[in-house]
Amino acid sequence: MLRTPAGLLAGLLILASPASAQRPFSGAAEIEQSLHKLNELGTVLHIAAHPDDERTAVLAYFARGRHMRTAYLSLTRGEGGQNLIGSEQGAQLGLIRTQELLAARQIDGAEQFFTRAIDFGFTRTAQETLEKWGHDRILGDIVWIVRKYRPDVIILGFSGTPRDGHGQHQTSAILGKEAFTAAADPAKFPEQLKYVQPWQAKRLVQAAGFGGPAGGRGGRGGRGAGTATDGASAPEPYADTGAFNPILGYSYEELAVISRSMHHSQGTGAMRRLGGNRSTFTIIGGPNATRDLFDGIDTSWKRLSGGAAVDAILGEADRELDPAHPEKVIPALAKARPLIAAIDDPLARIKLKELDETMALCAGLWVEAQGREAEVAPGQMLNLTTSVMNRSSAKITLEGVRVEGIWNQDIPVQEKALALNQMVDVPANLKVPAGEAYTQKYWLVKPHTADVYQVDDQQLIGLPDSPPAAQVRVRLTVDGTPIELLRPVHHRYADRAQGERVRPVVVVPAVAVNPPVPVAIFSDTAPRKVEIAVQSNIANAEGDLRLDMPAGWKASPASTHFQIARPGEARELAFEVTPPAGETTAQLRAVATVVGREISSGMHVIDYPHIPPQTLFPPAAIKLVRSNIHVTAKKVGYIMGAGDEMPDALRQLGLEVTLLTESDLAQGDLSRFDAIVAGVRAYNTRADIRANQPRLMQYVENGGRYIVQYQTGDAPDPNAQNNPNPAMRAAIAQLTFGQPTEPVTANMGPYPFVVPGGNRYRVTVEEAPAQFPHPDSPLLQYPNHITEKDFEGWVQERGVYFAVKWDPRYQTVIESHDPGDDPLPGGELWTHYGKGVYIFTSYSWFRQLPAGVPGAYRLFANLLSAK
Repeated sequence: MLRTPAGLLAGLLILASPASAQRPFSGAAEIEQSLHKLNELGTVLHIAAHPDDERTAVLAYFARGRHMRTAYLSLTRGEGGQNLIGSEQGAQLGLIRTQELLAARQIDGAEQFFTRAIDFGFTRTAQETLEKWGHDRILGDIVWIVRKYRPDVIILGFSGTPRDGHGQHQTSAILGKEAFTAAADPAKFPEQLKYVQPWQAKRLVQAAGFGGPAGGRGGRGGRGAGTATDGASAPEPYADTGAFNPILGYSYEELAVISRSMHHSQGTGAMRRLGGNRSTFTIIGGPNATRDLFDGIDTSWKRLSGGAAVDAILGEADRELDPAHPEKVIPALAKARPLIAAIDDPLARIKLKELDETMALCAGLWVEAQGREAEVAPGQMLNLTTSVMNRSSAKITLEGVRVEGIWNQDIPVQEKALALNQMVDVPANLKVPAGEAYTQKYWLVKPHTADVYQVDDQQLIGLPDSPPAAQVRVRLTVDGTPIELLRPVHHRYADRAQGERVRPVVVVPAVAVNPPVPVAIFSDTAPRKVEIAVQSNIANAEGDLRLDMPAGWKASPASTHFQIARPGEARELAFEVTPPAGETTAQLRAVATVVGREISSGMHVIDYPHIPPQTLFPPAAIKLVRSNIHVTAKKVGYIMGAGDEMPDALRQLGLEVTLLTESDLAQGDLSRFDAIVAGVRAYNTRADIRANQPRLMQYVENGGRYIVQYQTGDAPDPNAQNNPNPAMRAAIAQLTFGQPTEPVTANMGPYPFVVPGGNRYRVTVEEAPAQFPHPDSPLLQYPNHITEKDFEGWVQERGVYFAVKWDPRYQTVIESHDPGDDPLPGGELWTHYGKGVYIFTSYSWFRQLPAGVPGAYRLFANLLSAK
């Protein structure tokens, strides 16, 4: 399986982010991997529910070690989780996690697929999951991917039973089992058969780990590498994921940790694990296997008619590779090419593309399609340069260049032999059609529900990302053999801090219409100013902006004219919006008209160093909420934690919100604030908040209001058991029985309370009834009278990480629980301390307020006004 040519030692591996212009593996290591993969026809598909559910060590073992086509099918893009690096939620968070998965796959060598399912948050049952997703819809997506990818072995990450915990985990295995047989049945989803054929995988297995029949070294919630320690009790078959790969310089377990560490938004960075290890599997479907998942499965070219000759030629090329002169194997690869092209099989067509890329690697070919700008508007010109360079002694001729996607046309080029290390540029100036669609992610083109994306094009379903707006097909001959290479049109640039980076070229609107906030709260009938930013993406943009108002709402003026001279500049255009007298929820739409084209799209770029910049075009709309909301606080200090959109949401109440820095907490005048709010996971992510806990408690004691939103028990206070206050130390010991059996966060208030880790103490059903243990609580009466109606229209969940034990000096406010569960009154605790008020609340305000839920605003306004 592995060879160690002389000179292939450490230093061949560059683990770069996908936003950079470097590949994770390059040079001789990449060539060797590609040659091995050419002569290996086994295919593996791994199925689970979320980003980071994948058994990355297993993926790395089969992709990098066995050189098989290996893919991970994540049913969702992880939209329902929490974000540790920013404020993005929902579809935007799903986009970040999509790119993080693609970055991880670059390291472990696997491919990536998705269904149309949306992660709607934690759920305890597969029943709820299937009700929201639709059984046949998501089963059809899995069947489509199985038929298209044609795996020999399908590996499930979960068991399909309540042992899996998360209902979406359970569902991934339930549907995966059904797809194993349904994909082979032509009567199931027959509409797919005009593109693909039925396919029966040879074997269905479950990876050991969380929810499995054997224990394993997994990550939180079962989202680890899914490995079991070596030992006589380990079930068979197994994969030797602890094996060291001398070509790559890592074991597959090490690659797994590096791969999983790309999930920055989930905080999965970890230390590499060294030493032997095995990943074990249980056979669920297909013939038994004693040691290897591919027992009895032919993974050579001999499985295809006409493939035996290819097998012999590629085997010889593999054996004769000289890392210092890889061009010497080009004649053998050239000999195999017409034989592969003659085989009428989907796998042979995939291998033909792989062969062309391998020949390019062996010849040291550089091929790139570079746009001068990263963004281009309809009707504008794109300056495109296709660059080709031969960096070997191979005889290479450039035959032709064709641009596809936005355009489908040949670019004029004369046949030209490529001299050594001499760049050949093929320029083209191409006009984007006036009616060209913007480069929106395909799953976001149509409005989606909270549970599934609407994708009508069957051939897009499953793809990890949208096809590039434009790509270039370059035709060459290498030592007389024709090959084709396909490259996306991208923009490569230098960032002074991060070095060379790339981003895709995208089609953008002539102007982007960007509302300042997604929600506008009108707490009374007074009109308020609403400003819309119009950002130009072209020179000399001119047009008119209007607001399309719902019935009962008014905007003045009816429209306003704008002129913007330079691309990138923006103008703020103000309107006065008057709400109706009665409480209601509606939506306004901002529309710009430029050169006869109506534009009602904003433009938002998500840009983090570890992923390529991602451009989105959200609707230019504002949710209008007319609700009687009263609040007595005026100035609020906000301690940002893991990142959320609460500060802007609170400003909708007319509050002056200040983000508190480390210096503010350490030495600032906290008394100037009517209330201070700790953001989600602030105690988990900011050491300074714990360091200044005494100052915060003093602020409360002197008459302030301190509101702490949810914190996880996964990062407990290491000093909780050694609190300098003897009474607090004794109380914590009593609440945690002296020796807590799971991580807790216990030292966030004036008196102790305990927040455990894990997923047990949360309310996942957003419609779950809310009850009031103390109906006369001031938090339910002042300044807004709270009723059950205020819990209508909530999104995703009620709350997470509830307290389970607390000092008797705290009083509960709200009780809620999922159907069939025990009551959970620990979602909101409050107490007087000195002259002030302390509140701990695990209800999901960070979701409800940015979503414009009126009742949630009224409830939180009461917290800010507590006395």
